[in-house]
Amino acid sequence: MAFSHDAMGGQAVEMQQVRYFVALAELRNFTRAAESCNVTQPAFSRAIQQLEHELGGPLVNRERGNFHLTELGRMMHPYLAEIAERAKSARDLARAATRLEGGKLRIGAMCTIGSQVLSDLILRFTMSHPQVAISMIEDEAPRMLEMLERGELEIAVVGIPEELPGHLHHLPILDERFVVILPRNHRLAANKEVTGADLHGEPYVCRSLCEVHDRVAKALYKRGIEPVKVFSSPRDTWVQGMVKAGLGFGFFPEFSVTDPDVVVRQLIEPEFRRTIYLTTMRGRPHSPAVGAFVREARAYRAANAARLGQQSPDG
Repeated sequence: MAFSHDAMGGQAVEMQQVRYFVALAELRNFTRAAESCNVTQPAFSRAIQQLEHELGGPLVNRERGNFHLTELGRMMHPYLAEIAERAKSARDLARAATRLEGGKLRIGAMCTIGSQVLSDLILRFTMSHPQVAISMIEDEAPRMLEMLERGELEIAVVGIPEELPGHLHHLPILDERFVVILPRNHRLAANKEVTGADLHGEPYVCRSLCEVHDRVAKALYKRGIEPVKVFSSPRDTWVQGMVKAGLGFGFFPEFSVTDPDVVVRQLIEPEFRRTIYLTTMRGRPHSPAVGAFVREARAYRAANAARLGQQSPDG
């Protein structure tokens, strides 16, 4: 590795020469400095001489028993020491990134996905790779995918019913059914299951950011089922709070229900499900941390498939 020094007429200074000089300035002895750099003393001395030639003057006084830096050497020492330290930091950072010894992983999650979906997966990953820091943001699916394409995220976790874009790679990690949530005193709370027909004319508390809302509404309408929307909010906590208060029923992904005071019942006739996908850019070089997270996600998916009796992603 070499860098140009404009003040010296653009001549190249080798990083190896810089390291040798810094070692010599600190140890103040050619023999010990050469040993610390794991090089023979003749080769070490030649490198120092080449550096002096390139910088335009002697850097050390070579009088026997009277070693010291020259004025040029004292002037150059702090600059060259900083260069050597920055080069070492760069090498350490690159080594950490390429060997999964550190770094960050930027993940975006669609805001309608419950934390329970990802908490187990992230816990598994951090237990195996505690040196990788994860930062997460949440937003609507289109925003997450835009950030992924711009390189602002490395992974997006989404559950979109539309045809998936071909330039993105999607790994299914979980199949999730939708359930009905009810206040404890609701007439349907005593049922083990709730049918679509049971919901006709019932007050409905709507999750306004639900990505399958239109599909569900059309499917129910075709069956002559029309709930009465009485409240709408983009915040799941608000919707659950209104259901708990008795305003009406809600329609939720099963892992997004967090309020223990609402009654959860499976919806049948019809039944609705969604698939949660871990999404990355197809063809883009990824860090080792991304690869490790994807592998952990595959194992997580297989474990859930076995536990829930679902089909694994590989069939």
